[in-house]
Amino acid sequence: MSGGSWAPTGELPWERNLFGAQSGAVLLREGSVMIAGGGDGRLTAQDGAALYDPRAGVWRTATPLPEPRRMHSTTALADGRVLVAGGYGSSGFPVPALDTAVVYDPVERSWSQTGPMHGGRYGHSATPLPDGRVLVAGGSAARSSDSERALLSAEIFDPESGAWTPTGPMDDARSFHPAVPLPDGGVLVAGGWVVTGRGWPGGAGLAGCERYSPATGRWTSTGALTTPRTGHRLTALTDGTVLATGGGDPDGGVQGRPDPYSRATAERFDPVAGVWSRTADMPFGTAMHHAVLLPTGEVMVVGGTNGALGEAGLRAAARYHPGVGAWTRERGMAVGRVDFAATLLADGRVLVAGGAERTGPATRAGGYHQLTSTSELFLLRM
Repeated sequence: MSGGSWAPTGELPWERNLFGAQSGAVLLREGSVMIAGGGDGRLTAQDGAALYDPRAGVWRTATPLPEPRRMHSTTALADGRVLVAGGYGSSGFPVPALDTAVVYDPVERSWSQTGPMHGGRYGHSATPLPDGRVLVAGGSAARSSDSERALLSAEIFDPESGAWTPTGPMDDARSFHPAVPLPDGGVLVAGGWVVTGRGWPGGAGLAGCERYSPATGRWTSTGALTTPRTGHRLTALTDGTVLATGGGDPDGGVQGRPDPYSRATAERFDPVAGVWSRTADMPFGTAMHHAVLLPTGEVMVVGGTNGALGEAGLRAAARYHPGVGAWTRERGMAVGRVDFAATLLADGRVLVAGGAERTGPATRAGGYHQLTSTSELFLLRM
């Protein structure tokens, strides 16, 4: 039975596709929400930025990024600023990955260039560390004129100096992987995508997981997911465990037959034992969705797609109850969406914005991406 409801709120200044590991919305210290960059209906990188005012329920244009970028990371820093790093700005295949990074100052309402990364990357993870620095790991970059590669490398951004420092490489190259902080101050990366050949898709989902220690600057392999996943989400729960939801592995079907459908399965990671164990399945299969930790300690899973090519966005939503390991189906959004932004507001509501309603042959025009500028708010009845 549903415990909440959705309501429309202000529209973005433009339609936007926000596909990428961590290129969605970030909550600023004063309570507003920022979205910067992303793609248009033809997936051309954009420089537009916008701020959402939760009190007024409206989006307002903000100072644009110095250069367009897509599949970048957007990270709220401990000092209240926002770091945007990597991504790509041009089209074609393979695209040249950006090594540039910029920082937004909400007081000055302006962007400033910071030190470049030691290598260009897109589809990477970016995770704040306890000391305020940011760990960037993996991603993709061009290998040759007709192929790309997943990356092993990782580096750390220091907000005080604006400089990047290389740190230990991962054991496995991966991109489009989620990452979460662990109770001991480390970082967990789980699954993701590895390139296996030329062209698209030319890759496969991963089950391998690794932990990063800021004290040693090294990665250590840990228990693998029970099934390979890409396009999934990780959520750090209040008891210290980690929930993995959905995703898929299009090239990993049974007996050589590709599996085009997203997974309904979910599993939890015990950081003390270093193992994953299955928990109850979600009410629906989904990938490229969002999973938001609610003030109650429950997890809200919303949107995404049930197919490898993301032809249509889902309106579906469900809530996970960690104490009993069960799911409750919630009322769906008014607009089905994939490749969208989502975040928890300071007042406990969940904001979703933008994304693609349909893609390719499923669109009204039969091509490209049918995007939306709409936003919605979910309020959980306590």
